[in-house]
Amino acid sequence: MTDRKPLRSAQWFGTADKNGFMYRSWMKNQGIPDHEFQGKPIIGICNTWSELTPCNAHFRKIAEHVKRGVLEAGGFPVEFPVFSNGESNLRPTAMLTRNLASMDVEEAIRGNPIDAVVLLAGCDKTTPALMMGAASCDLPAIVVSGGPMLNGKLQGRNIGSGTAVWQLHESLKAGEIDLHQFLAAESGMSRSAGTCNTMGTASTMACMAEALGAALPHNAAIPAVDARRYVLAHMSGIRIVQMVQEDLRLSRILTRAAFENAIRANAAIGGSTNAVIHLKAIAGRMGVPLELEDWTRIGRGVPTLVDLMPSGRFLMEEFYYAGGLPAVLRRLGENGLLPHPDALTVNGRSLWDNVREAPNYDEEVIRPLAKPLIADGGIRVLRGNLAPRGAVLKPSAASPHLLKHRGRAVVFEDFDDYKARIADESLEVDEGSILVLKNCGPRGYPGMAEVGNMGLPPKLLRKGVKDMVRISDARMSGTAYGTVVLHVAPEAAAGGPLAAVRNGDWIALDCDAGSLQLEISEAELADRLAVPAPSSAPKGGGYARLYVDHVLQADEGCDFDFLVGCRGAEVPRHSH
Repeated sequence: MTDRKPLRSAQWFGTADKNGFMYRSWMKNQGIPDHEFQGKPIIGICNTWSELTPCNAHFRKIAEHVKRGVLEAGGFPVEFPVFSNGESNLRPTAMLTRNLASMDVEEAIRGNPIDAVVLLAGCDKTTPALMMGAASCDLPAIVVSGGPMLNGKLQGRNIGSGTAVWQLHESLKAGEIDLHQFLAAESGMSRSAGTCNTMGTASTMACMAEALGAALPHNAAIPAVDARRYVLAHMSGIRIVQMVQEDLRLSRILTRAAFENAIRANAAIGGSTNAVIHLKAIAGRMGVPLELEDWTRIGRGVPTLVDLMPSGRFLMEEFYYAGGLPAVLRRLGENGLLPHPDALTVNGRSLWDNVREAPNYDEEVIRPLAKPLIADGGIRVLRGNLAPRGAVLKPSAASPHLLKHRGRAVVFEDFDDYKARIADESLEVDEGSILVLKNCGPRGYPGMAEVGNMGLPPKLLRKGVKDMVRISDARMSGTAYGTVVLHVAPEAAAGGPLAAVRNGDWIALDCDAGSLQLEISEAELADRLAVPAPSSAPKGGGYARLYVDHVLQADEGCDFDFLVGCRGAEVPRHSH
């Protein structure tokens, strides 16, 4: 036998002194026999199960299948809970608690006697939160996603979770459907366990975990209630034990090459703009340089091949049946669009070895390069005097005729102002206007809620207007669509130029040129910004105060300034 690195858990369980006695004895009150402490890898199962996070409410069953795999491979599984920041119920936004959840994960991993960890993630922010926390510790880790829910159904047709809400609500405001018709979709939209079945943030981040090599092939798309989801969980349990034996830590997986592959994959799947923020935060924890400009440099020119809502027609069920992410990665690789095919993945093989023979069973869902959904689907990074540190736009979800547009600003100072005025029949707005929303960024909301895809004025919806240019320092749901400029940095609450926009100002958007300009002079802009903006800090204290004081801007990933970097898994030994 070759010499192996001593197990980390042996620091707790591997000694014959008082401390070893106490650690083992306390664990034995659960009925654990002596031999489980005799050199077996202790595998943590980091579980974001919660009945308040519907996307993750089936994770108890997934955890049981992971345990079976761990036991089969000769490890010993220990499940532990962490903060479950589900987007569907948590107010004001799960983004506010992403960093909190990551801190929970990091400290739970570092402070406990585990040799590796399986990350059970599903709803939007749970995937980046768990990956950020694990990256800060750099132990062997593998992601197991919960999977998307089954296709939504309404009157015999498929509807996409999340996306259907935006579409139907706009139809309701336009008078095209009544309240009964709107509410009739409620049950049919969410009819099984799992995450949103569109290419929203949850599915995007599951794809990112797979493209980064941090999950087994097909992790992203297997439906939540498909038996193959449980097989994947079982196989991940087996694999994590082997990763301990190989000392295959996250730092060998989450490399610069892996992030470049993920950026290309995001363009090909029409992934959420939220991936820009989350990948930056994960890379920051790993100490990997990743800049906003990389999304243009690496993602520009990559066609969107996956025809899924909100950009296209189909849903995650069809995506899995068509071949899932492996089929997409193979198509990229065969056409020279996978920059680093040799990147290592958690199964010990290269990304290309995993996908080189991946079949594509439906070229309507996963299109050929000659027939893309969008010829150039990479996330657009915009800069200009309105966004000196950048803003982003998702072309695959936008209206092509609005990607180069000049219009007068209709300004909302914050989200309350928007809600109070958007339905006002006297609002001075037409289809050429640009809706501008301020003070909804990381500090301003706080938490940078998904309100950037502002609903259109009802009086324009009734005229048949379906899209307008919208600009904000907020985010938008990955299930949403429209010509929406997001993540304007610096945000208004941090003194960014967005704070200076006034009603009637002309704004010019040129997506191809990567330009976003407020058409006023530099002197006028400086004069406006010289007037201090009101403080965005929340009243009182608590976590929200910590967030406002330490959150970085959108172009930096919205992590806390004191969390950036990898701190490792070493912890001082405690003597009882």
